[in-house]
Amino acid sequence: MSERYPDRARLAALWESELEIFRAQRPRSSDEWERAIQHMPDGVPMLWMAKWPGPWPVYVAEASGAHFECVDGIDHVDLCLGDTGAMCGHAPVAAVRAISAQLAKGSTFMLPTTDAAAAAELLAQRFRVPVWQFSLSATDANRSLIRYARQVTGRRRILVHDYSYHGTVDEAYATLDEAGEVVSRRGNIGPPVPLAETTAVVQFNDVPALEAALKQGDIAAVLIEPALTNIGIVLPDPGYHDAVRELCTKHGAILIIDETHTFSAGPGGMVETLDLSPDAVVLGKSIGGGIPAGAYGMTREFALAVRESLDLEDIDVGGVGGTLAGNALSLAGIRATLSEVLTPRAFESMIDRSTEWAAGVQAAFDEFDVPWQVTQLGARAEYSFRPTAPRDGAEAAAADDFELQQYLHLHALNRGILMTPFHNMALMCPATTAADVERHTAAFREAVVSLYA
Repeated sequence: MSERYPDRARLAALWESELEIFRAQRPRSSDEWERAIQHMPDGVPMLWMAKWPGPWPVYVAEASGAHFECVDGIDHVDLCLGDTGAMCGHAPVAAVRAISAQLAKGSTFMLPTTDAAAAAELLAQRFRVPVWQFSLSATDANRSLIRYARQVTGRRRILVHDYSYHGTVDEAYATLDEAGEVVSRRGNIGPPVPLAETTAVVQFNDVPALEAALKQGDIAAVLIEPALTNIGIVLPDPGYHDAVRELCTKHGAILIIDETHTFSAGPGGMVETLDLSPDAVVLGKSIGGGIPAGAYGMTREFALAVRESLDLEDIDVGGVGGTLAGNALSLAGIRATLSEVLTPRAFESMIDRSTEWAAGVQAAFDEFDVPWQVTQLGARAEYSFRPTAPRDGAEAAAADDFELQQYLHLHALNRGILMTPFHNMALMCPATTAADVERHTAAFREAVVSLYA
């Protein structure tokens, strides 16, 4: 097959056909949406929710494990899982029990509970940095570490990979233009300053570019995902992370590894699977059992440098933390999730299901000679519209096709399968079964048949 994407006219006709199926299946979601648009833009609590495929959102009634039921009574295999927020599955028994018990005793005090030290110990065991603090999200954790890195290095700028994702951190919404200059990403809402003032950007896996940027001597922190995840999965070349560590040490930059999405690689994320040595680690979403939670860990050296730079009198007004950060409810969720839900044994099953999912997708590519590829990262896997795996974010972004992606996601949704929105990722939780995966394999083959047979 020489063509890269399917015929556009055929794709448009298929899209319209799937829209009709969606409208017929989901009248109650339509009613809920008509009510919602009276008081919420586009009828959604966050505007990005309007980007889901279909003429209106799917409204959820209840969820358990790897499934949810919408208000129209349709059962769905959830391969999105809150885009990692529900990687532990929906309403995991152990986490719900711990969260409910703590809620009945009080949820927030601005004082520690016994769960705090236990959660920090669990994180230290898994992610190889010993000193931990807690937040409400990975975004908050990243912001705090950026401030701390600037504080202890006396430098202004940070460095990120092109098309990496670190939540809504202002400094991370940077990309490279055709001339290689740092500019704001497309769609960046209200950037406060030109991104080149705060940020350096290099392509993933580009060691010479990283070294050139760090040689300037003004980089406080290198903030990276150990594999790109939000532009499609991009894995590191052999030796790349060794070079990153060496260059950060040589040029005095704090190395922050954001494992929010790459936690899917295993019980200790890619820090454990690749034997990495960061100065700081960030986690969020998945660790709280469904309760908003984030955490950031530091080496003792980095943590000591931070603490010695801060005066007790001003420690509460320096721009790090918030009154709900480290609240008792979040910490109860983190402790239960790490100790009883996202266990090493659970990861074995999750990774097996992901391997099966990737094999099912690849089988459809092979059967119909489709020039796409699939990449796996532990319990997460994703296909992209290119024949070989991308090596950096620019290659992954160039292969994006929004219309094709929307069609494939709507096709899956109409067959009771929810994919992660805005890219072609599937995530497994401890409750995901082989039957759940097979349901996707059959539906995906049907979609490929509609496009190429």
